[in-house]
Amino acid sequence: MEKIKVGIVGLGRLGKVHAKNLAENVQGCQLIAACSFVQEELDYAITELGVKETYKTYEEMVKSPTIDAVFIVSPSGFHCEQIQLAMENGKHVFSEKPIGLDIAEIKETQKVIQKHPNLVFMLGFMRRYDDSYQYAKQLVDAGELGELTVIRCYSIDPSSGMESFVKFAGASDSGGIFVDMSIHDIDLVRWFTKKEVQTVWAIGKNAAYPELDEVGELETGTALMQLEDKTMAILVAGRNCHHGYHVETELIGTKGMLRVAAAPEKNLVTVMNEQGVVRSCSQDFPERFREAFVNEAKEFIACIKEKRQPEISANDGLQSTKVALACKESFETHKLITIENQEETTK
Repeated sequence: MEKIKVGIVGLGRLGKVHAKNLAENVQGCQLIAACSFVQEELDYAITELGVKETYKTYEEMVKSPTIDAVFIVSPSGFHCEQIQLAMENGKHVFSEKPIGLDIAEIKETQKVIQKHPNLVFMLGFMRRYDDSYQYAKQLVDAGELGELTVIRCYSIDPSSGMESFVKFAGASDSGGIFVDMSIHDIDLVRWFTKKEVQTVWAIGKNAAYPELDEVGELETGTALMQLEDKTMAILVAGRNCHHGYHVETELIGTKGMLRVAAAPEKNLVTVMNEQGVVRSCSQDFPERFREAFVNEAKEFIACIKEKRQPEISANDGLQSTKVALACKESFETHKLITIENQEETTK
């Protein structure tokens, strides 16, 4: 079968991860186009990845007749518009999370996706494609933990990235720590429980970088959530982890409990020397979720070839964003926020 020809928009840190995977690690596809405002990024795509078509505007790229699908790895605020443009131009779409930052715009995007049932749409919740999380899901679905009662999630970026984030926060809108980071954990909570979140209460603190107060960003945020079946979830999101990149999930049920990555180990090597017994830690998300990023890209291409839709839907993006925005609202207003109706727009 002929290879699926792919174009990518956004060649920042995450964009380069996806682009390299598409060019080198995913069979059945060919990365032929790249779009970026930054000429150095386009030069990288040409020289390092062998991309043949480069574009300064996304609108021009999605009109190219040689492209079958697009990977959207642009800033979050552009996702909805770019998803719609791609669909309207007959392209399959993979979009990084979040699906968008505005609930009304996300719902409009859903309608466009639904108008094109023959086109594949997939959202980048890559943790679902991590081997450890998939194994944990099998155990939960098999009833090994009984009925879930509490889920605890940590997502903490390495402190080495804080300086650059402070600069980014002053110039751009990430959507806030709950939309930008906790949305992965929110998706996992929904995935494991198959339930929706009803109530959230969120708090936060800027300690190492109080200047984030001035731009409305958080260094560390936490949220307590209650689901529709009374299951509880605790989220911790941060940007100042000194030992590396710490992503951990704990599931507690009536018959047992499990933890995914209780320690963010880089590999299975233990070093014993004058410093004691040392285990190296993963230092960033491309390292920790290397295989998950490859697996989700493989699934996207497989869905196109097999003419089926992936497990992750636009509704997963909508519901996770609703919860993340409710967390943001709770933090900003110091109030408990109830998501009254999953079909109604969150204020």
